Formats: sequence, C-alpha cells, structure tokens
Amino acid sequence: MKKLFKNAFIIDPLNDLTGKYDLLLDADKIVAIKKEINQEDCMIIDLKGKILLPGLIDMHTHLREPGFEEKETIKTGCEAAAAGGFTTIACMPNTNPVADNQATIEYIKARAKEAVVNVIPIGSITKGSSGKELAEIGFLSEAGVKAISDDGNPVMNSEIMRRAMEYASSFSLPVISHCEDKNLAGDGVMHEGYYSTILGLKGIPAAAEEVMIARDIILAEMTGAHLHIAHLSTARGVELLRDAKKRGLKITAEVTPHHLLLTDQKVKGYNPDTKVNPPLRSDRDRKALCKGLKDGIIDVIATDHAPHTYEDKLGEYDLASFGISGLETALSLLYDNFIDKNVFTWEELLDFMAYGPAEILGIKHGGLKKGSTADITVFDPDISWKVSKEKMKSRGKNTPFANNVLQGRVVLTVVKGNIVYNNMNGEARILYDN
Repeated sequence: MKKLFKNAFIIDPLNDLTGKYDLLLDADKIVAIKKEINQEDCMIIDLKGKILLPGLIDMHTHLREPGFEEKETIKTGCEAAAAGGFTTIACMPNTNPVADNQATIEYIKARAKEAVVNVIPIGSITKGSSGKELAEIGFLSEAGVKAISDDGNPVMNSEIMRRAMEYASSFSLPVISHCEDKNLAGDGVMHEGYYSTILGLKGIPAAAEEVMIARDIILAEMTGAHLHIAHLSTARGVELLRDAKKRGLKITAEVTPHHLLLTDQKVKGYNPDTKVNPPLRSDRDRKALCKGLKDGIIDVIATDHAPHTYEDKLGEYDLASFGISGLETALSLLYDNFIDKNVFTWEELLDFMAYGPAEILGIKHGGLKKGSTADITVFDPDISWKVSKEKMKSRGKNTPFANNVLQGRVVLTVVKGNIVYNNMNGEARILYDN
C-alpha cells in the first residue's frame, strides 16, 4: 500500500528542501514531494508539522553477533537503531569468530536481512584482530565490507598498519583506526587527570590516543590511504586532524555524543556506565571536540554503540567492561543539547549523521527526492521523555543518561518504505510486517 505523509516539516539540504510538504511513498520508493498531495487508496499519516529527515546512518556500532548474543544480537541492535532513528548502521568486526573472513561476513548479512534496518559489515584489518597478520582484505571487499578496522584492538605494529593501508587503498576501503597505544594506556580505566587522582582510579593519558593518531596520519600520508579516526576524544587529536586536513590528506574522523556531552567529572559516582574507551576526557577536550565539529574538522557523529550485560557492568569500576549503549538516545541528546540551543543546525546534523557517513563508507544516499529509496526519520521536538533502561530495545542497558529527561524524540522510522518503528501515540513499537 502507498503511504502518504501529510503536513511534514521536511529538512534535506542535499535536495534543497526546508519547509512544509507532503511526501508520497509507493513500495520502497519516494514517488512525490509536493506542498499538497491528494491521493486515494493509501495509508495517510498526518505528521502535524513534525520534522521529517533523510534516514540517519551510524557508522560505528557493535552488534555482538555472532558469539556474544547475551550482550546484543543483530535483531535487537537493529531494533535499538530503529528506535533511535537510524535506518542504516555499520557493525564492527569484534565478534566470535572475528569478521575477518567471507563466511562470517555472509552470516552477518544473512542475519541482517531479517532485521529492521540496513546493516553494513566492517571487516577486520588483521586475522582474529590480533594485529599480527593481515586479513584477506580483497576477499572481504568481495564479500561486501565497506571499511576495515580492528576496532578496540589497535594495530600496534606500524609495518602491518602500513601494509593494511596499502591493500585497503587498492579496494577503495577506508581504514578505521582505534587510536590507542596499549603500552601508554596500560590497565587504566578513566582519563588521567585531576579526577583519576582524587578518585584513586588508574588513568589513561590523552597521549595514548594522540601518539597513535600522529602515527596513523604519517602512514596515511605515506600510503595515500583513506584513514578514518574512530571516536576522537582529545583536544590535541583535533589539532592533529586539523593540520592533516590543511595538508590535503584523505583523513576523516568521528566523535560520539557522550564525548561531546560528558567529562571525567561524571565518573565521580563510580557509575560503571560511565566507563568507556576512549575515556570521558576533560572539559577542555570536550569543548575542543565541539569546536572541531562546528569547524568541519570532525566529519561524523557516531554512537560507538557498545552494549553489555548487567553483569558486565556490575561491581567495581576497575573490573567493569568498557562501553556505552548509545543508539536510542543519540538524536535526542544532540537535539536537546545542540540544535535546540542553536549550537548547530539540522542541516549540519544531517552532514554529521547521514551524508558524511554515507560518503565515507561509499554508499548511496540520495536523500528525499523522487525515485530515492524511502529511508526516513521522523522527529517530534515537542516531546519530553525520560530515559528508562527498562524500556530500551537494546539488550545492553548500560547508559550514563538513565533517568535524564530529554527534549525531542524519534516517533517514526521508515526503512525501504516500511514503517519499522512507531511511537506516534506514545507506545514505542517495532514493526516487522507492514
């Protein structure tokens, strides 16, 4: 059945759309966008001025399957993505077995066909993400990966990283780097600074991230590869990135909502949900990340969605797992803290969370125009809601934003013309059959 969205406030800078329109879908395609559409024999959804956006993309998530289904599955991770307004997500290769081979990639793709949002697999740089021997990057490319990364296992051997960049360039794949010198980071659990001292917790210095950013920039310049820096978290890292871009290097970077909003001061309560890698940094770092984003130095906002079980986050801070479950709160947090306060615009947000990620990953995103695939996010800025762990779709309830009251919420997510998430009437439902 055709679907007609009436009275939508559409924002799409790619197609020069800002204002009130009707939008008509037929199967998985957009067939018309006009000020007024009168159509019979279709499902009519009156949005009453709610904001309709091109579908969002999160290029850094952890779906855990295969191997760690107790934390998350492809199904539940995609349901969380839909609840957060994401129509496409890229999943990291830290599975068991590691996604370093065609068979595992094909398994992920097969499972993703049954999920509610689009899933793009990321392949591993090295076999087993061990940093010792290159994975078969050409075969991974044939299997459909759009980038390679060892994710939370930084490639410490510079020669291997060099060769990875050279091979990746041959297949036009970006290399996503978790920049961390494991020797400097040691067994630290939070940012090294004032608060780690007074809390008596082992610190991870900013330099642990920055020296690896510098190394990878040098290697990217040497090889001509596309380097993408994951979850940038330090002020010096922003400056290194700024300098690299001035010199015309093919380098992009992402930042997470939690690094834009929280600092190491948040760890004062020893809440394990604040434990993340890279750690929450100083307020100086946080402000530098916000400025880097606004200046266009940082290209993407990604959640680094890292779900864990209750037991993973139980007990002492030192022993808890690193990671924050971020898919379901990201858009509301960004609206409440940045767009609603005029720090940046919806148009800028779409660059960070739709068109920027699509360009880096080399996937098509035509936005909202006739003939485009109907991937759509609908957001209601007038809804005020409380973050509840119990109501989260993800299996991982590990969020430091629990019980926060946020302004604005996703109310509809449409993937390939199908409404997969509906919260229009205050009852959040995942829909598999339209």
